Amino acid sequence: MGLQIFGKKKCSDTKKAERFFKERNIKFQLIDLDIKNISKGELTRVTRNINPNDLIDKESKEFQASNYKYMKFDPMEVLLESSKFTKTPIVALDKDSTLGYRPEVWNTWKLK
Repeated sequence: MGLQIFGKKKCSDTKKAERFFKERNIKFQLIDLDIKNISKGELTRVTRNINPNDLIDKESKEFQASNYKYMKFDPMEVLLESSKFTKTPIVALDKDSTLGYRPEVWNTWKLK
């Protein structure tokens, strides 16, 4: 499996991640979470390295307007239900994954 960026077109960190890989001529697949939700398999793979609770953007206006703000919830179910609560970008390569703009980590990956 190749490099994947799960992000949103309006997210500045997603744009920076795209630019980072483009400048290095590294091919990647962009999954726009505003259009397509993350699949269960992809989410399971990503959460091997990232705590599911960290993937939920509790500061977003969507989360603040939701009922989740007032209740206990399973983060995996929330993330599978809707990508509007997901922090971005999530960058995944094989068994590695990161959340946010993390060039210091990506530079250690065997890419190309």
